[in-house]
Amino acid sequence: MPTIYKIFRDSEFQPLLAKGRTDGAPVDLADGFIHLSTGDQVRETAAKHFNGEDGLHLLALDADSLGDALEWEPSRGGALFPHLYRALHLDDLLWHKPLPLEEGTHNFSGLL
Repeated sequence: MPTIYKIFRDSEFQPLLAKGRTDGAPVDLADGFIHLSTGDQVRETAAKHFNGEDGLHLLALDADSLGDALEWEPSRGGALFPHLYRALHLDDLLWHKPLPLEEGTHNFSGLL
């Protein structure tokens, strides 16, 4: 069961909690899929796309449970990134936790 991750700002996470599903953040809507990261990629994703942002949520998903809607496609430097080609459902989550910002850096200790 490979675990993959999504980072949401609070304003993106709250609609998922309220509605039970989301089509993703603005970047996901623009690209036509939900951007996800592996455990090896998620720290770089946080640094590159959420640098210095507080109030983030880290969501964990089981890649195998997403079926054919999950595709692995080349992105940064040719690395394969998981992309979800359907709505993300609250039931898809293994867990979700705050992603703390400490001294300007996101602290993944105890999360991955």
